[in-house]
Amino acid sequence: MSFRLEGVGLTHANGHRALVDIDLTARPGEQVAVIGPSGAGKTTLLALLGSALAPSTGRLALLDQHPWMLTPGALRRLRARIGTVHQSPPIPPRQRVVTAVLAGRLGRWPLWKGLLSLLYPLDIPGARGALARLDLGERLFDRCDAISGGQLQRVGVARVLYQQPDLILADEPVSALDPTLARQTVAVLCADATARQATLVASLHAVDLALAHFPRIVGLREGRIVFDCPAGQVSEAMLHALYAAEGEALPVLAREPRSDPRPAGLSEGHAWG
Repeated sequence: MSFRLEGVGLTHANGHRALVDIDLTARPGEQVAVIGPSGAGKTTLLALLGSALAPSTGRLALLDQHPWMLTPGALRRLRARIGTVHQSPPIPPRQRVVTAVLAGRLGRWPLWKGLLSLLYPLDIPGARGALARLDLGERLFDRCDAISGGQLQRVGVARVLYQQPDLILADEPVSALDPTLARQTVAVLCADATARQATLVASLHAVDLALAHFPRIVGLREGRIVFDCPAGQVSEAMLHALYAAEGEALPVLAREPRSDPRPAGLSEGHAWG
């Protein structure tokens, strides 16, 4: 199993129960979209799966290991097998794009190699290849504070592509992108996971993006799993029950005509992409 959660709950220090009695498993190669209203616990769930948080109750296994029973060194090695795409990538603004991408392998490199790569990038072709999949190859030596927010978000995706983890966690990975770039970037993530038989779990605000690209959908509300089923079984009634009680309109990705003649590539789209 890529991960197994049995009766997992998480209560914050202020007493807020972010997750309640979560039972969830995924096999290698599965692609799962987590949807739900704001405050449902999606980000907290991904933090648990990335071993950034420990559960308050229940049992959690990641990549056939129990993270909170490991030595510090073994935990670092486990985390090196997990890649996270953040909504706002934690990338130093003065860092060059190539260095930000190569940081995906720091957990697997010895210390000397990681320090040397900060001074002189050790795998320029590898970084360029990951960026090219997102149509950012020409931004290789730009500083991260010289590119747009959407481009920076795609640099974060490229870093995970370069890392080649066994488990990919994507927390709103396309929130800064226009609809065309969002679809294409999610398609790149899914294609990478398929090619390597890696497990992909993504929290997405756009329901139609989740339904179009992910075979399995998990609906989360108030820290509890409301449904967990194939995308083809998710009904409009289920979605409205998941969101409507919160007074939210059903979130969708804005529709736009496909004008880019390169269906397999990425265009710059709008200036913020």
